[in-house]
Amino acid sequence: MSNKAGGSNRDWGYASYDVDRYDDYSDSNLQYTSYEKSGSVNRYADNGDGGHSYAHYNSSDNYNTGAVSDYSRNSSNSSSNPSIGEVQSSGGCYLTTACMKHMQEEFYDNCEELTILRWFRDKYVSKDDIDHYYKIAPIIVETIDKLEDNEKIYKYIYENIVDTCVKAIKNGNYEFAYNRYKNSILVLEEQYARKTLEQKLANVLKLRPISS
Repeated sequence: MSNKAGGSNRDWGYASYDVDRYDDYSDSNLQYTSYEKSGSVNRYADNGDGGHSYAHYNSSDNYNTGAVSDYSRNSSNSSSNPSIGEVQSSGGCYLTTACMKHMQEEFYDNCEELTILRWFRDKYVSKDDIDHYYKIAPIIVETIDKLEDNEKIYKYIYENIVDTCVKAIKNGNYEFAYNRYKNSILVLEEQYARKTLEQKLANVLKLRPISS
């Protein structure tokens, strides 16, 4: 896997740790989870030999509910593993990253917070909002990660967006959760993504040919 893991077919992805760990975490493997634009999910687990095992789920619903993979391979292949930074920068989700920072070694892919947020996303969030989130979120993550106080920022995101939305969803207050989720995108986009987006637009305009 390269730093463009999943290529143009990859919607977003992130690094985490294997949920099937012993208490001392000594046998835990780093996982790379890739949500594809087709709706499927690919998971790669570091085998400790420079390669990775592979599991494919035909739909994100199957993966999120803990179903058995539709195809899997335990042995390593010749492709090298990406770093956490490569996975995050090519498709980082700031909600997932905030959970990772908050839970640290205890974080796992199907934790209660992410399971509830994924369920809510799939059931109540519009496709346009989801598409916009996954275009903007990687830029937000990349920008925050470069800041010295990024731990403090992710703590704020966890407490005021992740935890607040999860509590609202569990209480059936879906409208509040939706508005908090949507407003968080707008606020964080303005704070951490606007400059990058403006620069990208400026670069596009520079490359656009001037019509005679």
